[in-house]
Amino acid sequence: MPFNTPSTTTKPLRRLLTLAALTTATLLAPTLPAHAHGEAHSHAPQHGGVVVEVKDMDLELVAKPDVLQLYLRDHGKPADVSKASAKVTLLNGTEKQEATMAPAGDRLEAKGSFRVAPGTKALAQVTVGGKVLSARFEIK
Repeated sequence: MPFNTPSTTTKPLRRLLTLAALTTATLLAPTLPAHAHGEAHSHAPQHGGVVVEVKDMDLELVAKPDVLQLYLRDHGKPADVSKASAKVTLLNGTEKQEATMAPAGDRLEAKGSFRVAPGTKALAQVTVGGKVLSARFEIK
């Protein structure tokens, strides 16, 4: 008869190690996707605006009193906006202002006189590549 069989002496230790490994993996899982994409898929603003992610695309709204600009990135790379369009609605309290955006180089743009201040809400409906994206921004 063998002295101590591995199955009887290591079973509790094996269970403990398995539980520790599963707990560690569960706790680290939410942080992995953020690092897996790296800097190329960062959701940070690249043009000084406000970024919202919609259906794997980053929409960055740059709102100034004389121009509204909307930059689109698909997985960190600039999206083709040559055939895209957008309608933006600015909301300041009870005041509502709409603007239609058209391609302007690497972005969609609308020129005019816009009331933008911290707290202004912007609703954008963007048509790009046959898809319609809706986004909500808050100007900081």
